[in-house]
Amino acid sequence: MAGNTVPGARPRTVADIAGTPDLVWYAAYGSNANPDRLNCYLTGTTPAGALAPPGTAAEPPGAALGSRPERGCRDRTTPARSIGIILPGLLYFATESAIWTGGRAFYDPATPAETATRAYLLTRAQFSDIAAQEMYRPAGTDLDLTEALRTGRTHLGPGRYETVVCPGSYEGVPIVTFTAGWRWRDLRGNPPAPEYLRQIGIGLRAAHRWSREDAAVYLASRPGAAGSWTPHEIAGLLR
Repeated sequence: MAGNTVPGARPRTVADIAGTPDLVWYAAYGSNANPDRLNCYLTGTTPAGALAPPGTAAEPPGAALGSRPERGCRDRTTPARSIGIILPGLLYFATESAIWTGGRAFYDPATPAETATRAYLLTRAQFSDIAAQEMYRPAGTDLDLTEALRTGRTHLGPGRYETVVCPGSYEGVPIVTFTAGWRWRDLRGNPPAPEYLRQIGIGLRAAHRWSREDAAVYLASRPGAAGSWTPHEIAGLLR
């Protein structure tokens, strides 16, 4: 996978984007920042270091815990590029992950802060299938991104990862990600698990050319992790 050419790039507005895009930058701020983890969503495999899903029964949209493995994308092609992009908004950890245990990563675009992401150049179909797996929905249908590109977000459901956000564009291609519809102060924070933090740190370090200490300070300062993880402890995970 080519990439890491523009660490810390900032998005532009999307006003100049017309019609339905064939390509998008998927801005991953959680464990998908690690290309190995993202590949599990592309190919339908289980990530190393994660717990085996407890079953294969479908879970209703918005449910708190996952209960089925990744199904993979229609197009399993490796992303052609990945870059580091800084988004306006706040990364925080809350709820409980059935795959990693501990808090999940979420993105609050309305809170003044900066969120580091690893953005992958994907087809709209690939992004749609990854989003569907995160939402516990059937894959195979392209998302309608019209509202997200026009207004900055679209709500597909009430649960976690059922809100698609478009904070801008890069090189004329829209940047999209998914998160929950709530604000970070609406939920009690929950410290993320060690392996989950390691996945995020690995991905962000490579995308932004950060040192272990840079990544550790960033992650330790995010709500949910702050006060439970120190930079020294997180840096130890990234050795």
